[in-house]
Amino acid sequence: MASRMSKTRLILIVLIIVVVALVGIAVRCSSSLLSQKAPDFTLPTMTGANITLSELEGTPVALNFWASGCGPCRVELPYFEAVAQETEGKIKVIAIDVGESASTIQTFFGDYEPTMTVALDGNRQVFVNYCHQDNPRGYIPLTLFVDSEGIVQYIKIGAFTSEEELWDTLHSIFEL
Repeated sequence: MASRMSKTRLILIVLIIVVVALVGIAVRCSSSLLSQKAPDFTLPTMTGANITLSELEGTPVALNFWASGCGPCRVELPYFEAVAQETEGKIKVIAIDVGESASTIQTFFGDYEPTMTVALDGNRQVFVNYCHQDNPRGYIPLTLFVDSEGIVQYIKIGAFTSEEELWDTLHSIFEL
């Protein structure tokens, strides 16, 4: 019995250490971008056009880094699509797929044509720039909210748990 409790206690301690380490890495990954100019990028989109972040100044932007193989990403992606549809351009939503091919993303969406812009970061370079060199693998989903002047106002590591949580965050950052 004592051995079982010791094993359980050891497992719990290891889990706590792992969680604390992951949170520390995740915070280090993004905290230096807060209140800074968002790094500019140009990426191809699912429609074949290119999108350049700096050309969107004047409009608030939600940058959501995701991948089709990421369960939490797939859960929250419809929340971003709803924002893109409901704000009708007042907020530009860019869903940046990390590390996958255009054909994989096209298969993922099928015949559906999203309102949000789906950008393709096939070589992960934009994601690495946003997550910095000290954590090039990073964690997804990762969402950054950039104001109309190009300044990062809020960073969320991990998925939004509901569309309501996303809207609450948007209302607290931007005047909608």
